[in-house]
Amino acid sequence: MKILFIGGTGTISTAISQKLIAEGHTLYLVNRGNNALPTGAIPLLADINDEQQVASLIASLSFDAVADFIAFTPMHLERDYRLFKGKTQQFVFISSASAYQKPLSDYRITEGTPLANPYWAYSREKIACEEYLMQLYRNEAFPITIVRPSHTYCERSAPLGVHGNKGSWQVLKRMLDGKPVIIHGDGTSLWTMTHCRDFAKAFIGLLGNIHAIGEAVQITSDETLTWNQIYESIARSLNVKMKAIHVSSEFLAACSEYDLLGGLIGDKANSVMFDNSKLKRLVPDFVATIRFDRGIKETVDYILSHPKCQTPDEEFDIWCDRVVSVLESAVEQVKNPIPF
Repeated sequence: MKILFIGGTGTISTAISQKLIAEGHTLYLVNRGNNALPTGAIPLLADINDEQQVASLIASLSFDAVADFIAFTPMHLERDYRLFKGKTQQFVFISSASAYQKPLSDYRITEGTPLANPYWAYSREKIACEEYLMQLYRNEAFPITIVRPSHTYCERSAPLGVHGNKGSWQVLKRMLDGKPVIIHGDGTSLWTMTHCRDFAKAFIGLLGNIHAIGEAVQITSDETLTWNQIYESIARSLNVKMKAIHVSSEFLAACSEYDLLGGLIGDKANSVMFDNSKLKRLVPDFVATIRFDRGIKETVDYILSHPKCQTPDEEFDIWCDRVVSVLESAVEQVKNPIPF
């Protein structure tokens, strides 16, 4: 197949790009070139927002599939429609499982679960994108496929519930330094982690798949974990004993500068289990095979051996210390109240 990705070097898309090339497909990447491109990809170096330049680069090209990994608003997709109408047999939009209703009426999530997230603007924009594309499919026969990932991770960053703006390293550093790490809630809510290589197998199975046209499909593993298990697996991979402090998600959202209202109340604080029956009907040979404790060991080893993945975040570290100190002080005040 001849495929074009907008992006193609991110957490989700890098593994897909590498696998497509290894399988012998022709892959074009519209990319600004800020990150190393997969060997064998054909670069179309441009900013996708420079619509005129991109239109010039693809003027003589047509594709079996186009996928946009970096569209976040309907305006982005309006641009994509102008660029790729009549040029592709399939247009794939990467939405998000965070778009599913919060709070959930049923912890078992299918593609038929309603989309509604009053807590996170990111999710509401993804919902608006999906609605725009479905209108194009119904009214213009634009051949769309919507993909909803949940928490997908790669080797470059550890998947966490609470972290700062500079990635996961500072949480790992706190573990290595023997400092307490914050886990939202009591750590027993259920979550699903998907390794990017597993995600790539399912995603590629949807490309060129006539049964995927006009459909929304979620891609996750079938492995369910608690947040306590997730953090314990990271600590074991670091060969350290974890010191956890459990903090109410509502408290964290109220006192955080890191948009934890959306990221927690609108996403990770909710227990989720995904029913992937639809995906397995469309891609019958798909099986997620990378168990989290093994995948995260690979991630942690990569981070420890690549200094570029070790970005300090002093501001987040200080914030964690403040939260821990306040909670410890509150416990002491309740246990030993000051007499009036």
